[in-house]
Amino acid sequence: MNKGNILFILHSHLPYVRHPDYEEFMEERWLFEAITETYIPLIRMFKKLEKKGIDFKLTMSLSPTLIEMLNSIDLQEKYIRYLKKIIELSEKEYETTKDEELIKHKMADYYRNNFKEILEIFEKHYKKNIINAFKEYEEKGYLELITTAATHAVLPIYSEYPEIIKMQIKYGLETFKKYFGHSPQGFWLPELGYFEGLDSYLKEYGIKYFFVEKQGLIYGNPYPIYNVYNPIITPDNVFVFARDKENNTEIFDTETGYLTDPRYREFYRDIGFDRDYEYIKDYIDKSGVRCNTGIKYYKITGKDKELFDKMLYDIDEAYAAVKEDAEDFVQKRLKQIKKINEEIPDLKEPILTYAFDTEFFGHWWYEGIMFLEKVIENVYNHKEIELKKPEEILNEMENVQVVSPTKSSWGINGYFEEWINGNNDWIYPAIYEMIEVLKSKINKLWEKQEKDIISLMIRELMLAQSSDWAFIISSGTTVEYAVNRIKTHVKRFFELNAMLESGKIEKNKLKYYMWVDKIFENIDYSVIK
Repeated sequence: MNKGNILFILHSHLPYVRHPDYEEFMEERWLFEAITETYIPLIRMFKKLEKKGIDFKLTMSLSPTLIEMLNSIDLQEKYIRYLKKIIELSEKEYETTKDEELIKHKMADYYRNNFKEILEIFEKHYKKNIINAFKEYEEKGYLELITTAATHAVLPIYSEYPEIIKMQIKYGLETFKKYFGHSPQGFWLPELGYFEGLDSYLKEYGIKYFFVEKQGLIYGNPYPIYNVYNPIITPDNVFVFARDKENNTEIFDTETGYLTDPRYREFYRDIGFDRDYEYIKDYIDKSGVRCNTGIKYYKITGKDKELFDKMLYDIDEAYAAVKEDAEDFVQKRLKQIKKINEEIPDLKEPILTYAFDTEFFGHWWYEGIMFLEKVIENVYNHKEIELKKPEEILNEMENVQVVSPTKSSWGINGYFEEWINGNNDWIYPAIYEMIEVLKSKINKLWEKQEKDIISLMIRELMLAQSSDWAFIISSGTTVEYAVNRIKTHVKRFFELNAMLESGKIEKNKLKYYMWVDKIFENIDYSVIK
């Protein structure tokens, strides 16, 4: 049979959460947990695969907000303090669990050693900046790095404002180039949000390919003759890969996916909630609010089990499950490729596109990176299937169908429902008003300081546009913080506008805003016309 190819795309993104005016801030833990449980374990996986001589191929999208946070000196220092406190807690747990169940003590020892190794990789191997690790593995040919919109705005929501779409693309690409030294060939559409004509903007900025959800392609015009198993090209000459959601759910579906194996670690049972307050108080939020520490002693056990009724977790038992699931995944792909070859015999090499939020692996599904490593090893040992990067596939293509994708996104029901609904639709009138105010400023002649104010207004607009705030409100998690972030950026925007209108410049406030939202410092106010 014809060989098949797998594309693994890991989309790495977190909203810009940086509070330099606080010694600690609860939501900064989102970044610290992602570094500890996802990004450094991924880097460790790269090293192991390279040492084994496995020529792995992965595509990673790094969002501009994540890149800026990883490069932030104050966040780097905060992360080290955070991780050292967790190591201190793990040492405490190592002693405490000597008088508890043997398996708990085994896991306490595992966590203690794991956190120490992570600190060594972060602080000594990469000098506190793991952007360098991704650069290293890109230069070695293992990774293809791409990026996304500046603040991960859902672009179809702004289809009536071409200048806003261009702004999000422009500063996304400029941030990536600033840190990686080149422009990416590919572009990750935030939340895989596409609308007809978006390809023309991407083309304008030199983007060679992007990704859509399955329905965005199969409901396009005309119908793609190879379904989602081959890239198409748009009328504006940009290539499109489509994610086959049905296959992807084998991994992440909360009812039937691999991550539901009862041997895997239970995400929601953490000693931050289990231990006595006096014991744990120095390792949770300073406000006294309990939170995850990353030390978890229980496994999923079963869907019918309440959190308090879970059984103890064993990393070795979980690793046995990983090996089984990884082999099962690869065998299913081989059968799928055989079936595609039978149904579409003239398709030379079927392409199976798997795209996930990177943080799903390691953070949400603790064993996910172990699974990914085993999948890569298994694929490497089969001649009928191969991991590839998008650039390799496009370079090998001989014929391609022209198709116009249609409006779509990933998420519930596949059409933006999680970002525009009755809980969060109040966001957009405020943002649209900000856009209109900005547009009214651009054709006037301004002095340098006034131009700086407009640039700051653009920054506040972009930060308010982050798709994360709408999603958080929709999903009901940390809603207060998300609402406050939107209101804060809107408030700052109109305070800056008032300075501009009145001519009364509050220099201290201006300096504070430049410091607290230290991102996209190269903004050209004339980008909005």
